[in-house]
Amino acid sequence: MEAVEAAGAGDLRIMLRHVLPNILPLVIVTATIALPATILTEASLSFLGFGRPVNPRGGRCFSVDGRLYFRQQPGLAIYPGIAIFLSVFGFNMLGDALRDTLDPRLRGSEQR
Repeated sequence: MEAVEAAGAGDLRIMLRHVLPNILPLVIVTATIALPATILTEASLSFLGFGRPVNPRGGRCFSVDGRLYFRQQPGLAIYPGIAIFLSVFGFNMLGDALRDTLDPRLRGSEQR
């Protein structure tokens, strides 16, 4: 950074050419790893009854709709649970694969 500054590069050029390419993979990986936690938090809060009751939420399907009609229509609780599970699992796998691909510490090493 100091060498680029000494060469006369401006702040915008330093950020776009040197800083952004180094932090962009970390931001992408962090976002894909944090997204499943956000999905589970939202499902947990809607299960507890927080939020608007008119909006369909995954956790609300378990607590209100799924509990009242589980014996007649078990799909009302099973399908939202499967959807939450698959989305969380998929984003975790995507984040793990992106971390393996984009992590600069793992670029030079071979994994077996």
